[in-house]
Amino acid sequence: MAGTDKRKQSLYFPEDMLREIQEEATRQDRSLSWVVQQAWRIARTEIMRFPSVNDVIGEPALPDRKEEEQQGRS
Repeated sequence: MAGTDKRKQSLYFPEDMLREIQEEATRQDRSLSWVVQQAWRIARTEIMRFPSVNDVIGEPALPDRKEEEQQGRS
């Protein structure tokens, strides 16, 4: 990434996921931003293999955990 090109962006995480990211940032003495950036760099190629919503052929995208939880309660 460009050295000085910094942009602010609001991201929303489930409370439990944010807590895990915060704990890991504290453990590594790093910022939340740094932890999320490293996670993206590690997961990027895997995520790019997910089909887009416009793909007609292929396997469906992984279900959202909240949707699964709500269906389990029904």
